[in-house]
Amino acid sequence: MSNNNDILERLTTEAYEYGFVTDIEMDIAPRGLNEETVRFISAKKNEPSWLLDWRLKGLRHFQQSGMPHWQNFEMPEIDFQAISYYAAPVNKTKYNSLEQVDPELLATF
Repeated sequence: MSNNNDILERLTTEAYEYGFVTDIEMDIAPRGLNEETVRFISAKKNEPSWLLDWRLKGLRHFQQSGMPHWQNFEMPEIDFQAISYYAAPVNKTKYNSLEQVDPELLATF
């Protein structure tokens, strides 16, 4: 088991070795998974009310469910409150050509 923990520790604490970074300004949701988070994301995506209701129903089901125990390995506990569930570039301007796109955005992709 210590080998799995060593791998997990290394992957979550070492610097990302492949060099992907971007300076694009992002709109990021606060960390945590709750009704406020779901409403925030739904509003950002301009979703219809029926879809928000469906997502909130799913959240309530998720909150009442436990983590599965059927897997054939010991899975470390996941802190769902330590994760941000939404991030998107701030500028969502519609462009007529690639020449109008932020060069930093083009370099990223």
